[in-house]
Amino acid sequence: MKEIDFSSCARVSNRAYNGANGKKIAVTYNDDVWMLKFPADVHDRPNDQSYSNCCISEHLGSTIFSMVGIPAQETLLGTYTNGRTKLVCACKDFTSAGVRLFDFCSIKNSVLDSRSGGTGTELSDVLFTIEQQAFIDPVVVMCRFWQMFVVDALLGNFDRHNGNWGFLVNEMTGEAKLAPVFDCASCLLPQADDSIMRLCLSDEREMNARIFSFPTSMLKVDGKKINYFNYLHSSDKPTGLIEALDLLLDRIGTLDFAEFIGGIVYLSELQKKFYISYLNARRRHLFGI
Repeated sequence: MKEIDFSSCARVSNRAYNGANGKKIAVTYNDDVWMLKFPADVHDRPNDQSYSNCCISEHLGSTIFSMVGIPAQETLLGTYTNGRTKLVCACKDFTSAGVRLFDFCSIKNSVLDSRSGGTGTELSDVLFTIEQQAFIDPVVVMCRFWQMFVVDALLGNFDRHNGNWGFLVNEMTGEAKLAPVFDCASCLLPQADDSIMRLCLSDEREMNARIFSFPTSMLKVDGKKINYFNYLHSSDKPTGLIEALDLLLDRIGTLDFAEFIGGIVYLSELQKKFYISYLNARRRHLFGI
């Protein structure tokens, strides 16, 4: 992986991006539009640990989705200097002229019989919305939903809400398709600083707590967030989840985390060791591979 400095890239003035976890700007890189995600400054989250690792989580998560064959937003790690030099994650803009992103939150709001608003993440209501929406064949959407759940479980994504997945709609033709998976910044313990990484690597109990107990999914069953381990090992898994596991387990099992992560020049040796160990441990305990 080569080093990239985005500082001299031309700013794109007609693009702006919503969302938390740091500032975002649009730039042109290699003739394409990319969104640069910056890590949140400490003063932006005075009651939380620094989210400085969110850019790394974004890149690792999106790339792993692609590695198992699920279309995901293309990402690159690089630096940007504006007074201070910061590590940023460049996310290729997958929208274009006349093609608009509709997040699942807005799709959910269009289903009048849904039992909650667009932001509601009760699993039964999300599945009902998928079946009732008229944008894309519900079978296609259901397959993506459960495949996304499986990979989010591997990555420990605690924030896959209705606003960070969705559909791309061509406003001229009305054609709709699934958007690539995007916004993976809440994967792989983005709040973990060096001390937490060392603790997890040296104490199996600390590592296991971050596999068996937390992070949990944003999806809920009876108002309680889903525990990934318990749900994947339950005896009454939904058919869609079983099918997603049948499709993805072999692919997940062949992932070489050491080769992928070891080649990222922006990671310290501690970070590399932690991410490789954490992913291998989650794969082993959650999926038995």
